[in-house]
Amino acid sequence: MDKLKLIALDEEDLAVVSSHLQDAVLRVGDMAYLPSKKRFAAVLNRFDWEKAVREADCEFERRRAALRFDRVLKAKLKHLKPRSQDRVLSLLAVSFEPAEPPGGYVRLTFSGDASILLQVECIEAELKDLGPAWSARSKPKHPGLESVEIEEASFTRKSAGAEPDDEGA
Repeated sequence: MDKLKLIALDEEDLAVVSSHLQDAVLRVGDMAYLPSKKRFAAVLNRFDWEKAVREADCEFERRRAALRFDRVLKAKLKHLKPRSQDRVLSLLAVSFEPAEPPGGYVRLTFSGDASILLQVECIEAELKDLGPAWSARSKPKHPGLESVEIEEASFTRKSAGAEPDDEGA
């Protein structure tokens, strides 16, 4: 499969990025906020939901990916300590809460009631796979949602400003 590369410039694009990042895992030490560059970045292991939805009888996979937000004015942590570098987090969703247009707040919601709230001038994000996939032990499960199917339409790359893979262009 081609490496994923998405750009998000509005709330709809960010929802597509969020669907690709659901159940991604990362360590606290794999995130950084750089106030002087107005940037927040994270390296995570994302579950390949697109493949899991497309191929019913497939081997589940994870991929190393980079997530970057630019034009970040502030970052606030909830139930996270930067010193807990080895703490593993499971990302549930990335959402946007509008304020004075085009600005607002990007919220990264993790399991265990942890979150990061980024105050942004506008939505400017990139999600990019960094390397090959590897086998995942299992498909992530959400209590009470076992019978709910993830809609294939939520993985439409075109709506998130998809760009061709650098290697294939």
